[in-house]
Amino acid sequence: MAHYSRVSKVVIDVSEDVHDAELRFWEGAAGVTMHAFESEPAYHGADLPGQDAWLLIQRLGEGPSRVHLDVHTDDLEAEVARLEKLGARRVRQVDGRWWIMEDPAGLPFCVIPDERTDFHEGNARRWD
Repeated sequence: MAHYSRVSKVVIDVSEDVHDAELRFWEGAAGVTMHAFESEPAYHGADLPGQDAWLLIQRLGEGPSRVHLDVHTDDLEAEVARLEKLGARRVRQVDGRWWIMEDPAGLPFCVIPDERTDFHEGNARRWD
């Protein structure tokens, strides 16, 4: 089934003990003010000026600090299946809403449904 997807966010995952320092660093490095998300208190984020992408700082409950990408799509199952054919694997579904996956090297990334209706060839990739 035809659908759209795009890499939409760069997410920096950090442990609790370095979260505040990491947040201040990336605000200064990117020249943005990151705001907390009321619906997702583990995240602070801002759009990147001149880009159609966001930078997020995610407070981890556990695990090592790392960077991962979020892929947004208008058809979650079609995109996850497409990526599996390329060698990715499903790790777990979060709250029945999105998938944490691993690429062939074992690096994590997320596939997130995006209910926006403005996907088009100018801001995303169409997959037939």
